[in-house]
Amino acid sequence: MTTIIGPKIIGAVVQAGTPLYDKKATFEKLADLIADAARTGASLVVMPEAFVGGYPKGLDFGVRLGSRSDEGRDEFRRYADQAITVPGPDVDAISKMVARAKLYLVVGVVEREGGTLYCTALYFAPDGRLIAKHRKLMPTALERVVWGFGDGSTLAAPKTEIGVLGGAICWENYMPQLRLAMYGKGVEFYCAPTVDDRDVWLPTMQTIALEGRCFVLSACQYMERGYGPADYHPMQGEAADTVLIRGGSCIVSPLGKVLADPVFGCETILTAELDKEDIVRGKYDLDVVGHYARPDIFTLTVDERPQSAVMPPEVA
Repeated sequence: MTTIIGPKIIGAVVQAGTPLYDKKATFEKLADLIADAARTGASLVVMPEAFVGGYPKGLDFGVRLGSRSDEGRDEFRRYADQAITVPGPDVDAISKMVARAKLYLVVGVVEREGGTLYCTALYFAPDGRLIAKHRKLMPTALERVVWGFGDGSTLAAPKTEIGVLGGAICWENYMPQLRLAMYGKGVEFYCAPTVDDRDVWLPTMQTIALEGRCFVLSACQYMERGYGPADYHPMQGEAADTVLIRGGSCIVSPLGKVLADPVFGCETILTAELDKEDIVRGKYDLDVVGHYARPDIFTLTVDERPQSAVMPPEVA
């Protein structure tokens, strides 16, 4: 059940991996994890990047400079089969899970529109409504082969009963303009789904929390080779217990204090009490879009118009 007591809520990050190339099993696991998170008393739950649809770490999709292989094309076809449309029946299924749990959920999905896939974060309200979506603006490295680019129209920062949600996906968090755009929208709970399991991820999240004077909740996948089918051949190895993504989820306060330490090597749910008054305390001496800004010197222009290759004719 949702727990909202004054300015304090419980936040949770779910560290778990996708049953790769198995949508049915993925949705069953998603339902179980949402229910488990609800039992912690969490009002806000953040799940990893690409949890629905999967992150097939270690594949190259047959890409070489100047060429693609037939096998890589078929691998992409199989990956696209796991993607979801937004809105669509798969989103409706997630909505029902959320409505049963009665919490705010941010979950990473692989979204399909037309012939293009996008790395997307979906935001749900406790009644199950989809209240926002954010498409990753800049896929990293080989991700650009399988994912398209989001645009400014999905820089989501929904205002909710518990506060303003928002955030960025994985290495979008290294885009200072995007972070500033989120701070300008008044984000209070900065949600960072990821698959980045490096040691340097925690200090990155601490920097964002300190910079934005917001709570940061980052959920990373934990994934082993055995989470995929027999014909999944990642470069890291074939043993079922080979760890492909080791975790490292965390929760950080507006003053950079680690409220939930990273855990590596297993699936888990981390929780922390989040006191919104800590946001006010933090902005006492640093508000990067307020008293600590210098708009006479620096300004950021954000284009939030949808970008389309084919535009309808103007209406007279």
